[in-house]
Amino acid sequence: MNFQTILQNVPLLFLLFCIRLQQLYCSVHHDSPPDSGYLRFTYEATDFSPTKAYDYIIVGGGTAGCPLAATLSESYSVLLLERGGSLNTSVLYESNIYQTVLAANDNDSPAQVFDTEDGLQNARARILGGGSMINFGFYSRADDYFYDNAGIEWDMGAVERAYEWVENSIVTRPARLNRFQTSFFTGLLESGVDPDNGFTFDHVQGTKVGGSIFSDSGRRHGAVELLNNANPENLDVLVHAMVDRVIFSTSDPLAAVGVVYHDSNGKYHEVHVKTNGEVILSAGAIGSPQLLLLSGLGPTSYLSSLYIPVVRDHPFIGQFMADHQRTGVNILLPDAITDAGLRVVGIAESGPYIESLAVPPNTPLTSFIPSVGSVSLFNSSVQIIAGKITRPISTGSLHLISASNVTVSPSVRFNYYNHTEDVHQCWNAVEVIRKLLATPTMEEYKFDGQSFKFIGLPLPEDSSDYETIASFCRDSMGTFWHMHGGCLPNKVVDSNLKVIGVDSLRVVDASTFFNAPGTNPQATTMMLGRYVGVKMLEERAASQGHPFLEYV
Repeated sequence: MNFQTILQNVPLLFLLFCIRLQQLYCSVHHDSPPDSGYLRFTYEATDFSPTKAYDYIIVGGGTAGCPLAATLSESYSVLLLERGGSLNTSVLYESNIYQTVLAANDNDSPAQVFDTEDGLQNARARILGGGSMINFGFYSRADDYFYDNAGIEWDMGAVERAYEWVENSIVTRPARLNRFQTSFFTGLLESGVDPDNGFTFDHVQGTKVGGSIFSDSGRRHGAVELLNNANPENLDVLVHAMVDRVIFSTSDPLAAVGVVYHDSNGKYHEVHVKTNGEVILSAGAIGSPQLLLLSGLGPTSYLSSLYIPVVRDHPFIGQFMADHQRTGVNILLPDAITDAGLRVVGIAESGPYIESLAVPPNTPLTSFIPSVGSVSLFNSSVQIIAGKITRPISTGSLHLISASNVTVSPSVRFNYYNHTEDVHQCWNAVEVIRKLLATPTMEEYKFDGQSFKFIGLPLPEDSSDYETIASFCRDSMGTFWHMHGGCLPNKVVDSNLKVIGVDSLRVVDASTFFNAPGTNPQATTMMLGRYVGVKMLEERAASQGHPFLEYV
């Protein structure tokens, strides 16, 4: 290759260099406004009549559904059905995170709150882009324990490329840390959560700075922007399209052939998949098992008791539901610190993950710190220092409240702390937080240099008594909003996430997770959508006798 040819190819070489080296600033720094180009193929369900059949129908335009739809549209026609709305500007700003939950209602808010049977308030997304549009934005890949035990067939090279595809599109490497996040990083290291891993997407023991789907200016780039990678000629996205049930074949073999959905005017629509097509549920840990049950897949005796016609006995749908408890303390900050955002995590050798969130001044606290009860608003920030129960043994189940109305959320019980092992995990988290608060770096957040001002419960003084710790863990309990399960591999789906015993039906979302991957699951959930989409394209290409050429 001569010198002139090299010069002509410099732009291409530089692009390839940026794509492959993910740690470089050029490939992971995004400080541009959110890209809403996807709106040109997004429609209100009341205003759009879909074609009679698509190659793929995806139920749920969330954290997994958006990358999955974009990927499949590269070669096939796709209909993406989302129960919530599309662009809501209030969710695009990091400073509005708490207001999104506080503004939740029963109608059409981006966040839909619900109370579990355990008595803890939780939330699920109701917006195109799913949980990535209402969360705290932290981006970190899964841990090896998750890959090894997920029951999903992994090609780790393809997993890596799927992560990179997401990261190149919407993930930012933070250019700086705000004041408390800097203190938190240093304090974790001083307390023994080492080594110092600097910035990394990977899940590694120690203290690290992770990625974020918030830019440095505080603008959100959620999974919805992954739709901008789609082939717009092949993708129709409908919002306010509530899927009521899956339609099945009337002859053997049993297969999904379409769905019934209704729009915001209450009008019902029926749409089918083409030959060799599939219906794919990406409605989340609550929505996917709920829809399978309403469609007649589930335990025979349970469905019959609700007078739901049984399509196939599936005893484990809606079972093994889990959530990750949050323990820790909440301290009032003596200065007017207005830090927003989550950029740092400690992954302790003893197991827990430690994160810190700032609640802005004059924010009602009950939704985020249940143990505080009814308290006055504070003019200063409240810093939540939280330990995550990383591998809860306790699981629960999901039950329908309505046997016919999909808009009625099901009832969920997670059975928090039903196993003593979960209490011991909480105990470990409490001790890590205790050491953190005792570090020199944390001294500046004490009032008059003497003591912390706790909002809610302080750490228990006796750290050696199991019952004392157990009481603190239960009384201080919150959630990380990382629920999962209900459609587990080898119980409901196979290792390729196909529903066992039913052709042309898959589940691709966190309901297939036995444990929340990594410190925060959104990275892996988005990766999963891309990963499964590429695998499906490869399978169909191979069946037609030609290779599928993936690009990153």
